[in-house]
Amino acid sequence: MTPLFELREVEKTFEIRRKGKKLGLRALDGVRLTITQGASIALVGESGSGKSTLLRVLLGLTPPTEGVALYQGRPIAQVRAENREFARNVAMVYQDARGSLNPRMTVEALITEPLRHFGICTAAQAPARVRALLARVGLAPEVAGRFPSEMSGGQVRRVAIARALASEPTVLVADEAVSGLDVSSQAQLLNLLRRLQAEMGLTLIFITHDLGVASYLCAEIAIMYLGRIVETGPTRAVLDAPAHPYARALRKAAPEFFAPLAEPLTGEIPSPIDLPPGCRFSGRCAYAQADCRLTDPALLRLNDHRAAACLHPLTQSFANV
Repeated sequence: MTPLFELREVEKTFEIRRKGKKLGLRALDGVRLTITQGASIALVGESGSGKSTLLRVLLGLTPPTEGVALYQGRPIAQVRAENREFARNVAMVYQDARGSLNPRMTVEALITEPLRHFGICTAAQAPARVRALLARVGLAPEVAGRFPSEMSGGQVRRVAIARALASEPTVLVADEAVSGLDVSSQAQLLNLLRRLQAEMGLTLIFITHDLGVASYLCAEIAIMYLGRIVETGPTRAVLDAPAHPYARALRKAAPEFFAPLAEPLTGEIPSPIDLPPGCRFSGRCAYAQADCRLTDPALLRLNDHRAAACLHPLTQSFANV
């Protein structure tokens, strides 16, 4: 079966100037990723790992400098340019949900906009459709007449989700959709997203730095470091027994689920403009060996379900560390 999304050795280089010289900053460096229809996958990593750039490539907003980015077997940029179906099928919930909503529009107008744009229903049918979408995300009908400024952070996130669902998408992409909320509101939204994914058969792509959120919400995980995916596989298997030292370091830094990384990991992060030879994590790795500083490891299969970019994958479970 053709994957829904497939990235093959995707690179994205941004040109920057430093001291009058043009330099290339590799935000993505040889990324390989396959996402199947109906999957739920979390993209996890520290700030600067490349999550946001990868997201823009998947959405067709940023073309790769090298490599191939495919949607249902065709170049994403081509599919997006040909018609509106890609924009309808792949919906986005932004990290700044309030900022993504026009403050001068009521909730009803905000949700009606994609209904009208994609021709989902007639103007006469729109009010009933809006009420149904609000109910689906756990909001009362009277919310339709409010403005975003009159609502709490959790309510605004629900409105953003309802607006994303208005186009009847098959893919929901969420960027840190529960960050900044209290634990109770986070739990409610995560339960909502899990329910929606199951009921609607959505493919869920969730960007987060919180391993607890990733574990609760997504069946699969892809861990990024300095523009690369360094480990991928079933979420529970990866978090219970990380094979890549960076994945283990992340897990150790956030031992309690639903607790985001309180501090950056120890060691200095190399500059993406001037990466050292060998493994880019070797300078921060407690398990690095001599060859790690000479050979840049590729993302290789450990078994049918897991892959890691490490010359010496770890085998001990996290519980036994």
